[in-house]
Amino acid sequence: MKYYEICFSPTGGTQKVANAVTKGLTQSASKVDLTDAKGNFDGISLTKEDVAVIAVPSYSGRVPETAAARITRLQGHGASAILICVYGNRAYEDTLVELQDIVHQVGFKVVAAIAAVAEHSIARRYAAGRPDEEDRTQLAAFARQIAQKIASGDSCEPKIPGHRPYRKAGATGIVPKPTKACINCGVCARKCPVGAINPADSRKVDKKACISCMRCVAVCPHSARKVNGLILFLVNAMLKKPCSQRKVNELYL
Repeated sequence: MKYYEICFSPTGGTQKVANAVTKGLTQSASKVDLTDAKGNFDGISLTKEDVAVIAVPSYSGRVPETAAARITRLQGHGASAILICVYGNRAYEDTLVELQDIVHQVGFKVVAAIAAVAEHSIARRYAAGRPDEEDRTQLAAFARQIAQKIASGDSCEPKIPGHRPYRKAGATGIVPKPTKACINCGVCARKCPVGAINPADSRKVDKKACISCMRCVAVCPHSARKVNGLILFLVNAMLKKPCSQRKVNELYL
């Protein structure tokens, strides 16, 4: 049996959740970074004895299109999949059920699913600091329950919440811009999951390619990329009511 951690995590929150779950299952896992625009995902082939933790963020209640496209390049061959969707304390809606359908297409067998909370990638005041110690303790407990299910040979798929057809995908369009602090170091261009930033001039962004993932903001060593202040104010105001109370993590076995 071999373990894999397959993760799309532009700002790091999804990665933290995936790490907490994987650590509760095994001391060693092969990591597949779906955020890497240059990743060779076609060569990743599992066997039915393997176990994969597959983690994605929820973008307006859906699986990010970029993550979905890269997952469909994997070869599951009957491997057990533990699905994780991570959301910024608002709602995850159809993310898990869509992820279930995607991994089925490439031959995975779903044994468990988790919906977990991490700091919102745009309005960072919501779920700030999460996953925190309470979350990590709970995620470790989830991992133990999942490990017990796998060891027992229980192959029953969990009942995962969501709707088919899925909710309409939300529009992107929040494109971070460089500030005067930008020195054109190129880190954002190298780390962009979709290659939307010009590597020769990181001040130039392909707005149609940008998926509003905020990775450029998160990785800039000079804090030189920002979202327009008015847009950020409106996003924070829109999310105030649904995001103010702490949401709990959920396990589906």
